[in-house]
Amino acid sequence: MQKMYRKQGRIILHVDCNSFFASCEIARDPSLKEKAVVVAGDPKERKGIVLAANYIAKRRFGIYTTMPLWEAKKKCPSLVVLKPDFSLYRETSSKVFQFLRRISPLLEPASIDEGYLDITECDSLGSPLEIAEYIQQGLLQTLHIPVSIGIAPNKFLAKMASEMKKPLGITVLRKRDVPNILWPLPVKEMHGVGDKTAKKLNTIGIFTIGELAKAEEERLQQLLGINGIRLKERANGIDDRPVDPEAGEKWKSIGNSTTLPYNVTEERILLDVLRELAQSVSERMKRKRVVSSTVQIMIRYSNFQTITRSKTWENPFQEAEEIFQYAAYLLKKHWNGNPVRLLGIAALDVFDKKAAMKQLDLFHYEEEAKREALWKTMEQLRQKFGEDIIRRGANLFQQD
Repeated sequence: MQKMYRKQGRIILHVDCNSFFASCEIARDPSLKEKAVVVAGDPKERKGIVLAANYIAKRRFGIYTTMPLWEAKKKCPSLVVLKPDFSLYRETSSKVFQFLRRISPLLEPASIDEGYLDITECDSLGSPLEIAEYIQQGLLQTLHIPVSIGIAPNKFLAKMASEMKKPLGITVLRKRDVPNILWPLPVKEMHGVGDKTAKKLNTIGIFTIGELAKAEEERLQQLLGINGIRLKERANGIDDRPVDPEAGEKWKSIGNSTTLPYNVTEERILLDVLRELAQSVSERMKRKRVVSSTVQIMIRYSNFQTITRSKTWENPFQEAEEIFQYAAYLLKKHWNGNPVRLLGIAALDVFDKKAAMKQLDLFHYEEEAKREALWKTMEQLRQKFGEDIIRRGANLFQQD
């Protein structure tokens, strides 16, 4: 295998922690090891959802992520339900990546629970399979975290390989294996193809990865733009992206500030300015597809004294309203009442929304689930009395 990989170029591992949130909880409390365990946003909330489940819960009871918690409890009355502990998950994630960096400095974290490792120059540590086995056993013994590992000549194939055997699987996927192993799979199972993209591809008769691999480039570009060409390359096992250790560092913070036209002492005006700044920061975060857990504000007084204050919240954010609320909290807590000349907001330590912490989107899903009855009632009223029967107070204020 080593000779074969040397001829083809890179040797890349994709290391994926299995049921990460649940695994962290079990590592902290080994008595849970033989029990069905889920992590849920609020165990007392009937409309809460399952955010992560261990493999006993998944395979023995059919419990899956995003399942309503009441349904999960119905399937398994003895289910152990735990609230998420993000400080624990971040700490464990950091230790996992520290372990991987001992193997190779070419490590690219892709999310809190997965990363790419380039071991092309790690001959002295053994064959790719031996290195993967060492990593798997090492993480299991030292941190009690199970991982699945894909071994391949590029990142895309390594990612696809790591998904094939869970938990505690190690899979080798060569480029020559692509026609036999990947092409028969539904296109929606391909990394990089979401539900919306899969449905678009279905409309032009592409249902398998093999059909995508053989599709006309012009038609794909008309349908999906440049991403269509990129997906066809991936479907053929082509991916030239290097493992980039600095990929997660490219956007450390996103912020905006403004100098006020005059020195301001009215809190209402300062809050209006913060709201505009929050909107700007949110739009930039969305364009760059990143989220953050930390908001910082900067206050410069009329005498040019400048202070910065920040706070980290438990769940990542991206929406303008959340950024504004956090910034307003910091302003009210730290503004001394003196005239303000400049205000600024920054989202610190931003990370990729799609790749980093995939499971966090579920918290926003749960928040929406709590409001589901309200949304349904509003929709029924609109259908009966017209779209303008219920409007946001902010919209009415702006109209006035």
